[in-house]
Amino acid sequence: MHDEVIARAKAWLAEDPDADTREELARLIDAEDVKELTDRFSGTLQFGTAGLRGELGAGPMRMNRTVVIRAAAGLASYLKKNGSEGGLVVIGYDARHKSADFAYDTAAVMVGAGLRAAVLPRPLPTPVLAFAIRHLGAVAGVEVTASHNPPRDNGYKVYLGDGSQIVPPADAGIAAEIAAIGSLTTVDRPTEGWEVLDDAVLQAYLARTDAVLAPDSARTARTVYTAMHGVGRDVLLAAFARAGFPEPVLVAEQADPDPEFPTVAFPNPEEPGAMDLAFARARETEPDLVIANDPDADRCAVAVRDGADWRMLRGDEVGALLAAHLVRRGARGTFAESIVSSSLLGRIAEKAGLPYEETLTGFKWIARVEGLRYGYEEALGYCVDPDGVRDKDGITAALLITELASELKEQGRTLLDLLDDLAVEHGLHATDQLSVRVQDLSLIAEAMRRLREQPPTELAGLSVVSAEDLTQGTEKLPPTDGLRYTLRGARVIVRPSGTEPKLKCYLEVVVPVSAHDDLPAARATAERQLSAIKRDLSQAAGI
Repeated sequence: MHDEVIARAKAWLAEDPDADTREELARLIDAEDVKELTDRFSGTLQFGTAGLRGELGAGPMRMNRTVVIRAAAGLASYLKKNGSEGGLVVIGYDARHKSADFAYDTAAVMVGAGLRAAVLPRPLPTPVLAFAIRHLGAVAGVEVTASHNPPRDNGYKVYLGDGSQIVPPADAGIAAEIAAIGSLTTVDRPTEGWEVLDDAVLQAYLARTDAVLAPDSARTARTVYTAMHGVGRDVLLAAFARAGFPEPVLVAEQADPDPEFPTVAFPNPEEPGAMDLAFARARETEPDLVIANDPDADRCAVAVRDGADWRMLRGDEVGALLAAHLVRRGARGTFAESIVSSSLLGRIAEKAGLPYEETLTGFKWIARVEGLRYGYEEALGYCVDPDGVRDKDGITAALLITELASELKEQGRTLLDLLDDLAVEHGLHATDQLSVRVQDLSLIAEAMRRLREQPPTELAGLSVVSAEDLTQGTEKLPPTDGLRYTLRGARVIVRPSGTEPKLKCYLEVVVPVSAHDDLPAARATAERQLSAIKRDLSQAAGI
């Protein structure tokens, strides 16, 4: 094993086009660090519906230029075999380590394979790339980003010509073509021939952002904004200026793109502590709301003053607020969400007489819903302009929630007042998550096995009415690794995360409310039930 792994590492080293990873790998070989080498050469990063995502470093189990060149070559081969010979591939990238290198490697491979390639002019939000695909009539798009993953990660997200992310069987088709790539010397990589786009595509995106707002709506809400060290700031500020909102107050420490993400442990607004600097700025400036984007600006977090301090709204709360706002504005078309999001959206759509769809987790599924007008997912993802961007978009979502806050402000009301109204109208829908991050992935498989073999019959004293194993698929859903429990007045979904080493459990309880005065008691009941479900579920899953 020792000789074999050293030999594989040396063969990789001979082909590696990147001086940084060559140096790193040479050190490991010289030190005969078999443990580390085995970790890096024990397989290859798997290309799936999330594309590729992993830690930066040398070797096939890491994100690096060699892995990206192979992925690009496989994608090019797949596109050509599926009738897209000579078509345009548009490529975007964020400000993480190596993102620009991966983007330009991809452009070179596409041109070498006989396709055309266009690269966005600089690090820009993922929604700009998703927009550019359809705007430019591309056959595919690639975004180099690891979204809200830790600083040491990067990723490679693939879209097809419809502007939405790949789903099966395209992922398996591309993966098979990647696996068939031999030596890197067989991959033609010219040093020119692609186009670097100018700002026209960004201006076209910004022109579309105007369309998400009502023509004469109030634009008075004041915001504090954090880009979380990502690429959202300039585009969001431009969109807000065009719309005529007051200029957002920036969280200066997090405003500039920085691949080290120095002020946060995880650059994800949902992670503990990530919003602390934004809340501190809000206490100083007393805005109407706080807006945060994740580093590639496809997600949008919203925080409001709640009593004496600030709190972040759950993705499900923002999802319901945006839905209610669109309904009031007369939106037509299908409202859609993933199965792990709150069932409140279905109630809002039903009352408005609008079609409603549930999909598997991820915007790759939500974006494909026929006649989609609005889609959201509890993980802070909102699609409010599906004709422009068939993916989640943290810029247009920020505009729309700020418009809603402005309209409520004119009435002397807040987003929390509207949430109260929705609870009285449809019942209090309270959601929470039990999320377990692991070092050892086998712990996740073990927890899923336990729950399948011994499904709980009750949680928090509520009997389980039905237990579905989603690997079987349903009438409306393709198979996926997940479990869904329907309880009397509650719902639980358990699934392994598609992008992180986490087991995720999504909980919802619904408490009927007859009047505003009943809300405090309903909230207390919901909180009790959610924490009891968490406790019982942890026990059942052995986590």
